[in-house]
Amino acid sequence: MPTRASHASFSTAHASGIEIPFRLELKAHVPAELSDVLAFYRAELGKRGWQEKPDGAMVAADHALLVFASPKGPGMLTLDRAKGETTVDLVQRNTEVVAKANFLPIAGHARLIFGYLVPDVASLTINDQTIEIAGGVNHPQVLDLPPGTYSYALRVSGHIVHTDTITLAAGEAWSLRLSDDSKSDQIY
Repeated sequence: MPTRASHASFSTAHASGIEIPFRLELKAHVPAELSDVLAFYRAELGKRGWQEKPDGAMVAADHALLVFASPKGPGMLTLDRAKGETTVDLVQRNTEVVAKANFLPIAGHARLIFGYLVPDVASLTINDQTIEIAGGVNHPQVLDLPPGTYSYALRVSGHIVHTDTITLAAGEAWSLRLSDDSKSDQIY
């Protein structure tokens, strides 16, 4: 950090049976100008082998989004300026681990990973497809879809128990939350 953070958190995401995380994320709030925080991360990430990519990058006075190729896989830095602080969201995804966990989508698509831990058999309807999901502890199922925004519905015993929408971009993998009201998580 270019200065002491007023708040910071670090999280990792792992696949079952694989110790190395496939996603690392740092979130922080720092009492520094966005331009100073941006300069700091450009310099420090560059020293660590991260290469800034022009595609998808956007820099303004109160918001910045930078896309990187890091030694382990894609990286992204998002900065926002509000209330005298700059918020930092730095993500690194590990391509090798995601491939080993079978979470990588086919080229040009996004991957949804889902399961349903309740004992009942359920069905997921998305993109004009209905997918049967065995209830209870099961291995997650996957579905590759083209980029876009999709509405989906979970049915149990013929009744809709959960509906939501999800927006997917090519190359992403998402954990689709079906058994609670939590939002889906981007895992890659």
